[in-house]
Amino acid sequence: MRKKYFSLTEILLWSLSVILIIVSFCIFDHENYAVLVASLIGATSLILNAKGNVCGQILTVFFSCIYAVISFKLKYYGEMITYLGMTSPIAVVSVITWLKNPFEKGIAEVKINCLSKKEYTFLAVLALAVTVIFYFILNFFNTSQIVLSTLSIFTSFTASYLTMRRSEYYAVAYLSNDIILIMLWILANSPSMVICFAVFLVNDVYGFISWADMKKRQS
Repeated sequence: MRKKYFSLTEILLWSLSVILIIVSFCIFDHENYAVLVASLIGATSLILNAKGNVCGQILTVFFSCIYAVISFKLKYYGEMITYLGMTSPIAVVSVITWLKNPFEKGIAEVKINCLSKKEYTFLAVLALAVTVIFYFILNFFNTSQIVLSTLSIFTSFTASYLTMRRSEYYAVAYLSNDIILIMLWILANSPSMVICFAVFLVNDVYGFISWADMKKRQS
């Protein structure tokens, strides 16, 4: 008997995520459908990313574009620049790298990569440099909550790079980013976005657990 692609845990996680997003939208928002669409796309991309499925990265591109528009309207220029100018392009590159590195031919699962300590050091220096540069850009545009926005750039860039390089620690960087974004959207008084990233946080925790299991199996 052929094993089902999604486990019961994954089906329940995705279903509960979607239900919570829709319910929170109906209670708190009612009008901004871009938030609803972005949240649903994001939740779906995360469960696919947790499976190492390249379709998750394709959905990340769409999520990034919609989320950038939402951020722009609330003057969160850091989020807009990060997702439109960094997360989205890197996700496009990730699609290519994931397609070039399948675990097994014909299976929708990426081959997990083991990065060296040297590359992690390079990433830390690069992420810090990018963050410093963007801080001055955000300051020029009078970005709201500039400290949190700057921290978000660091975690987002780190997460995107690790995703592109097929490291299981991408999920750790993303869940760190989720925590920052939850604080940002609390300050923006946007319950729907707060719940959205709370859902993302739980999914990213599962993503790390899933990739850790995949790495053991692939080894």
